[in-house]
Amino acid sequence: MNDWPEGWSDDNRGPRYGRGSAGAQPEGARVMRQVRRGPAAPPSGAGVPRQPSYVDGQGHDDGAGYSDYDSGYNTGQVYGGSGGRGPGGTAGAPTRAPRPAPNWRRRIKWTAITLATVLVVTSIATYFWADSKLRREVDLSKVIDRPEGGDGTNYLIVGSDSREGMSKEDEKKLHTGGAEGKRTDSMMILHVGDNGDTLISLPRDSDVVVPSYQGSTSGKTYPAQGRHAKLNATYAEDGPTLLVRTIEANTGLRIDHYVEIGFQGFAGIVDAVGGVEITIDKGFKDKWSGADFKAGKQTLNGQQALAFVRTRHAFAASDLQRTKNQQKFLAALAHQVATPSTVLNPFKLYPTMGAGLDSLIVDKDMSLWDLASMFWAMKGVSGGDGTSMNMPISGSVGGNLVWDKAKVKTLVDELNNDEKVTVSGN
Repeated sequence: MNDWPEGWSDDNRGPRYGRGSAGAQPEGARVMRQVRRGPAAPPSGAGVPRQPSYVDGQGHDDGAGYSDYDSGYNTGQVYGGSGGRGPGGTAGAPTRAPRPAPNWRRRIKWTAITLATVLVVTSIATYFWADSKLRREVDLSKVIDRPEGGDGTNYLIVGSDSREGMSKEDEKKLHTGGAEGKRTDSMMILHVGDNGDTLISLPRDSDVVVPSYQGSTSGKTYPAQGRHAKLNATYAEDGPTLLVRTIEANTGLRIDHYVEIGFQGFAGIVDAVGGVEITIDKGFKDKWSGADFKAGKQTLNGQQALAFVRTRHAFAASDLQRTKNQQKFLAALAHQVATPSTVLNPFKLYPTMGAGLDSLIVDKDMSLWDLASMFWAMKGVSGGDGTSMNMPISGSVGGNLVWDKAKVKTLVDELNNDEKVTVSGN
């Protein structure tokens, strides 16, 4: 029986593959492609191995081609060393270039440039910020009949009892009272020169002759009448310009710059620097200023510092002892402000500068450089690089202190010639 469909025979089935078949090649539909393993094959010509020819239908041609192919494939190096990473590496993976060594010279250079730029910008911004805070309210051009200037620079530094900006609670806390107007509790002349700086305290009770002067607000000229008054009374009468005029007329020393600070500003500066350390030789109390100190080293806050520099009723020498205490405290304050912990700490430096500059009243020609020069000179005097003294006194009249005219003349001559001061004060 013929199992083949009708019209089919062994003769018309065509070439067959398999047992008894004369066909040398398998049927097209049954030819198996070589299966590729791993990543994509490399480009043509990059060391691709010879593929098997399937000559005998078993996937090799007498073992020669298969042997070469299998040897490379089984070791993971099918494509040779052309594109691989080496034995066991991933075939065809790109080789990563080594990272270049850092250029430290270049990095240091740009870091230095950046830091320098930040420093310059910060310094310029700080200068304009500080300059804008100065209150240039005193016009020394209104002072008439002024003496000739000498060598060096003379600053008049005034501590006033101004209650400006103070509440009733502040006045009570600082023991300032609530008096209207302004008076001065301390006056000092600071001479800055090439042969040593000199700080001279002027007692507020100094007996002076009131000269002719031009009113600071009216512009009217008031002729001299030969009347005597306490030095601080001239400040109360017509403010800074009459005080400058009186000092110049009674000494012959020209005042170049004027600086004034009130109660609130003084206490604010002390608190901004975290207090000022000072050694008190002998304890004292004073109900008028609120002072209550024991002897020894201690740190004073703003309230205590103000009481320390204002006290005079507790001393037999009264105002003369007070001026010495004022100089002593200002020396300690200057050192405290100039310490690295303040200068290099912006969280302390800027509040200190703000507290000081906001409360300072200066003359119209005062610059920040002048102010800095004054500060460093005061620090130098307190550090032993200059002279600190009271105005020479010869006696008293009516409770007022009389200056020693001969010594004052010698002192002024030495200052005008910028010579080392040889005169001593009380």
